[in-house]
Amino acid sequence: MTGMETTETRSLRGEQAHLPAMKTPTLMVQGATSDAGKSALVTGLCRLLARRGVRVAPFKPQNMALNSAVTVDGGEIGRAQAARACGLAPHSDMNPVLLKPNTDVGAQNMGFAEAVDCPVLLVADIDRGGVFAHLVGTLALLSETERARIAGFVINRFRGDLGLLQPGIDWLEHYTEKPLLGVLPFLHGLHLEAEDALCREATGSAGPLRVIVPALPRIANHTDFDPLRLHPQVEFRYLGPGEIFPACDLIILPGSKSVRADLAWLRAQGWEPAILRHLRYGGKLIGLCGGFQMLGGSIHDPFGLEGEPGISAGLGLLAIGTTLARHKQLRNVTG
Repeated sequence: MTGMETTETRSLRGEQAHLPAMKTPTLMVQGATSDAGKSALVTGLCRLLARRGVRVAPFKPQNMALNSAVTVDGGEIGRAQAARACGLAPHSDMNPVLLKPNTDVGAQNMGFAEAVDCPVLLVADIDRGGVFAHLVGTLALLSETERARIAGFVINRFRGDLGLLQPGIDWLEHYTEKPLLGVLPFLHGLHLEAEDALCREATGSAGPLRVIVPALPRIANHTDFDPLRLHPQVEFRYLGPGEIFPACDLIILPGSKSVRADLAWLRAQGWEPAILRHLRYGGKLIGLCGGFQMLGGSIHDPFGLEGEPGISAGLGLLAIGTTLARHKQLRNVTG
């Protein structure tokens, strides 16, 4: 779920200070499913309002994602919240609580909408099918006060003749007594970085460059690979558990939120000898962040920052060792 905050008011000064403060208008966007298009809708609304001269900023009270971006104030927020559609540099205030899980847990956000008395738009993805069931089912699972907060629906990723959808729209509005506020088209080539979902489908099957990335259980910032995954001349594939390493040109070890645990998992999959064999036959290997740490001789976590305190032997391919310190350094870099 993604929130959006807008305001056209200026701070009160001098003789206007006695006037009551104006409440900033807010609108929250929620999804009937994961990847329904919440971030895309908020990004579009932010851009539209900014072009009309409205001061607008994205806001998500709580986010659970291992894909993060460094902010101008030295913090971290979710990648989707870092899109600069409203012309503002990303700030940690836009996503004040970022959960970076080591295990699978869940979180809800409707409570925030009720706490700040914010209307909600509910978005559903028609491209995956069952759009009316998604909307009606989600509405049915909400409490009475939460249902009353839903101001209307948005259908995302529609293809074809809108007239064919009209009977379903009429039924939806009559059955739920909620308006359908918009139908958004399927936009080919539109890409916003994912919050956490991992695309497992191979891409660019005819590409001359074959790239494999192991899908570690706690993989972090996998959106770093989007330029490769979306390139038409790159055959890109995530390798899942139990799969055999295919012949490829390049293996990339990705970032991890728990490097020692993910390295142990990689070894348990039998992938270490496959990586070494790949190198013997002239293949290339890159390590990013935690993947780079795996290439060294050792990974030492004396304070238990990513799990149990201890030390693990790395792959021994680089003459380096890693010791995890208590304080993480966050900096914006360009290149």
